[in-house]
Amino acid sequence: MSTEPEETLETGDYAELLDQAALEWRIEPEFWDIWGNHHVPDSTVKQAILRSLGVSCDSALHLRQALDARRLQQWGHPLPSCLVVSGERPLSLPLRVPAGLSNSSLHLTIVSEDGTQTHETVDLAALPQAAETAVAGEKYVEKTYLWPNSPLPLGYYQVQTAITGRPRHECRLIVTPDRAWLPHNLEAGGRLAGVAVSLYGVRSQRNWGCGDFTDLEHLLCWLKEDLHGSFLALNPLHAIENRQPYNTSPYLPNSALFRNPLYIDVERVPEFPSSPIVRKLAASDSVRRQLAELRDAPFVEYEHVWRLKRFFLQLLFREFLRHPGSPRALSFQHFVRQQGHRLDRFATYCALWDHLHRRNRDLWVWPGWPTPYQDPASPEVAAFQEHHSRQILFHKFLQWVINEQLQAVHDKSNSLGLPIGLYHDLALATDKCGADLWAYRPFFVSGCRVGSPPDGFAPDGQDWAFPPPNAVHHHDDGYRLFIDTIRANSRHGGALRIDHVMRLFRLYWIPDGMDAKHGAYVQDYYENLLRILALESMRGKFLIVGEDLGTVTDHVREALDRARILSYKVFYFEKDSSGRFHRPEEYARQSLVASTTHDLPTLAGFWTGRDIEARRQAGLSSEEACRRQYQERAADKQRMLDMLHELRLLPDWFPKTAGQVPELAGELHNAIIGFLVRTPSMLMVLNQEDLTKETEQQNLPASTWQYPNWRRKMKYTVEELRAARDAQDFAAMFRNWLARAGREVA
Repeated sequence: MSTEPEETLETGDYAELLDQAALEWRIEPEFWDIWGNHHVPDSTVKQAILRSLGVSCDSALHLRQALDARRLQQWGHPLPSCLVVSGERPLSLPLRVPAGLSNSSLHLTIVSEDGTQTHETVDLAALPQAAETAVAGEKYVEKTYLWPNSPLPLGYYQVQTAITGRPRHECRLIVTPDRAWLPHNLEAGGRLAGVAVSLYGVRSQRNWGCGDFTDLEHLLCWLKEDLHGSFLALNPLHAIENRQPYNTSPYLPNSALFRNPLYIDVERVPEFPSSPIVRKLAASDSVRRQLAELRDAPFVEYEHVWRLKRFFLQLLFREFLRHPGSPRALSFQHFVRQQGHRLDRFATYCALWDHLHRRNRDLWVWPGWPTPYQDPASPEVAAFQEHHSRQILFHKFLQWVINEQLQAVHDKSNSLGLPIGLYHDLALATDKCGADLWAYRPFFVSGCRVGSPPDGFAPDGQDWAFPPPNAVHHHDDGYRLFIDTIRANSRHGGALRIDHVMRLFRLYWIPDGMDAKHGAYVQDYYENLLRILALESMRGKFLIVGEDLGTVTDHVREALDRARILSYKVFYFEKDSSGRFHRPEEYARQSLVASTTHDLPTLAGFWTGRDIEARRQAGLSSEEACRRQYQERAADKQRMLDMLHELRLLPDWFPKTAGQVPELAGELHNAIIGFLVRTPSMLMVLNQEDLTKETEQQNLPASTWQYPNWRRKMKYTVEELRAARDAQDFAAMFRNWLARAGREVA
């Protein structure tokens, strides 16, 4: 028996096939860094990324087979598995069939969300041919069919195809608007303003050691009545493990589909007043002492707060179960049905974690669980669900209570007449050891991590250590997980910020076993994702802000602008090539302008160099690096001062040399706020720390235990914000600027 010679990596056409496969699986062949240096990923990087996507790279033959299989998947069905189209143009369907069937009849059925069916029989011979190709020796043609009575109404459809001699096929059709939603006052040329608040750090005389949803209601009243603002911008409310110091970041969620029960106001749960035992325990000297200590603690003590809240929430859950036929029980059952399998998997994960951790206190992450429990579809997990249904139900109860309390906050926002109200935040990352990875592993790629190439901030690049999304799997599944994530995070709000919006276009992948200097950008199907965002935005009546900081190409910004997604402008970064700060009129209208972010110094911290000193104290910067940073900061401060004087936002007597202004003086603070509100940007947001002139930022990038990340509390309690004289002074300053700039909500 004769065999062909084994092909090796040295086979002549291997390099060409590798490049073809890399392009087919959307690996960019080159990129430029922030210094303008050109990078071409080498073959080992391409091979590693392709293997992580399930593509064999062992030989030219394997690459040919993978490419043929990919093309057969694309051409072997009349329609793709998912098609995302504009609802503002006639519906054009690209029908692909073997050339031998190009004169046949094809039956189409479109099923709308309400189940309505529309049938058409298509004479393929009468349709114009748009393309043809050969796959594995067989010829295929693509024909264009214009659906009659189109465009279709916006929404989600199933398209069923049937043709003689071929299996039936289904395509998920998503019909979208071209642009995202905006409140009518922004569409009419208005501008709005708000304050960014870290909910965990909100202090009050009544909360249990961290901010809760009742505090959030009170802050909305303060925002409207004292500041005349339009929205509160929040940290992501994602479910996290609430363990210090590694599991407190709201930007590294356990699940991006569900929210953190740490924010529940325990005393507001309806079962609290109806349970004498719970009320008695809560009023005991021991609990009162614990609550006082947690409120007085300088930082949020996540584990202590959650341990105490969870104890009481379990008691309230037992009280709830005592009334199975009550209206609340029926409401809970409706919520559970509505959330469906997503909630079931999340609650199962949480209950499994509790159960396995109790058995082994050293077991902290699901990759260390017994193998059968690592698969959410295993018989062992099904048996666990059957025998531990009450524990699973408890975690569903927590999410229901969150939904109830956040709905109440949203209702309060509406009653106050706030045009946006709550501005939510969707994190980029997902904890590789979290619930979402356990529940939806095929939607993530193993074998690579997300990061960024070398830049001025990180000369060796950054490794963010979480897995990239599997764009092909998301597409083939009809983007259901993406859609549910957007809905979960935009619910009960008027705006959604997309952290690192570049994710919709591309991410920098680092193969396992390599460092951040050896990676490549991998593209996503950005047109589809932007369109789905626009559709969900229109349905949910929330605007979208895309955090587009860093190296962002003109192509990306143009696409975001067309989709009516607001750009994100941070005061410190808005400069020209010479380092001159942009004037207010140079800001884009379709944008949000911010004083700072959670990862950057506050205005007071910027002026005093507190962030530079914090990095030095944390051991993250050498003395030489700090000296250079102080020099650069001095130059920035002077340029900032020059611009504010040029705009006559500072009085003539105010010093014109930055070195004569050792801290954020009142006049300088006032001038910067005035600058921000004067920009044409649709939205302006001021960090709460910048309103109250605090020096410490919420997060020091690249640190964990070295800095109290995500734990800093507000300078003032909610009650003090409404009463303290100095609080009223800065509130009046902010309110007056909004009135002068036309950004206030009366």
